[in-house]
Formats: sequence, C-alpha cells, structure tokens
Amino acid sequence: MANDAPPRWDRRMQQRLARGEAAALAELYDRFASLIHNLAHRVLEDERAADRITREVFGYVWENPDAYDPQQGSLRAWIAMLTQRQAVHRLRTSQTVPADGDTLSTEALEERIREASVAARADYIVTSMPAPLRAALELAYFDRRDYRQAAAALGVTEDEARRRLRLGLQLLSTAHVQPPRAVSPPGYGRAL
Repeated sequence: MANDAPPRWDRRMQQRLARGEAAALAELYDRFASLIHNLAHRVLEDERAADRITREVFGYVWENPDAYDPQQGSLRAWIAMLTQRQAVHRLRTSQTVPADGDTLSTEALEERIREASVAARADYIVTSMPAPLRAALELAYFDRRDYRQAAAALGVTEDEARRRLRLGLQLLSTAHVQPPRAVSPPGYGRAL
C-alpha cells in the first residue's frame, strides 16, 4: 500500500513518541503531513486552516501518543480520523460565509460536511489501496480505458484487469457509507 506501514512500525513509532523522541515526530511528519493537510483542505477548502489543522494534529499526537490504540487499526487510519474530526469541528464552529455574504444554514453546513467527508474518505481509500488496484483505476478514470486496454497497459490478463477494477470500485463505493461513530479521544474535537 502507498505510504502504509506495517503494524510493527506503528507500535515502534508510538513508543518513540511516548519517549519524547523529536526524530520520531519528524519521521511521522514526513510520512503523514501531506495526508493530514489534504484531508483538512478537502473539508475546509482553506489553505491556512488546513495548515493549522496539520499543526494541531501533530501537536495532539506528540502530546498524546498513548491515545493511539494499535488494536483499533493503523497509525495512518488513526491520524486520518483525528484530522477528519478536527476539520469537521473547525468547520462547524467557524463562521463560514459563502461568497454572497450570507451565513450558511445548518442544513447547508451539514450537507457541505457530508460532501467533504465522502470526498476525504474517497481520497484516503485511493491513496491507501494497493498500487495495482490504483493503477487500474487511474487508467480507467483518467485515461478512459476499458478493461481490455487497461490489461494491455498493465501487462496483465483481461480477467486480472477486470478483477482489479471491480475490487478498486468496490473499495471506492464504501466512501459514501458513514463510518461508525467512535468515541473521540478526551479533549480532542474541541479547539486545541
């Protein structure tokens, strides 16, 4: 998987952060800063706000490394969840004003949050899926190739190309499904 790390790396990273190793935070930043920034930007549609969320998420992870539970999933997924929650919280609490100067209604704000959440989940799914699936989807979507053309471009059988496209689309179709609500870490989801 792209930018994915084995569970052993996740546990070691958590231990290093708990010991206060600044080098661990730098390594974590190198690995996940673009993910955090892109997810926050997708929700907030504001570069500076996404920068603030990125700093806040890394600050939270640095100060609370034990809040991560490896039994619940990967460090990457946990960081993405923290980012999503903080960005949505920021969007809800901000005085969002559209171009016409009117404040968004509650319904419009909730719809914007839903749309941004689906888009952020889709982005995350695509970036974390195995490279062969992603390559097949990119050929089909960006290059408008059918499964036969994708098979030729990838050097695989037509059946394998169909399988990759089907599996990739199945993964993407889960983006619109609301994930189960998990309990937020104490103190997180409020202004940090």
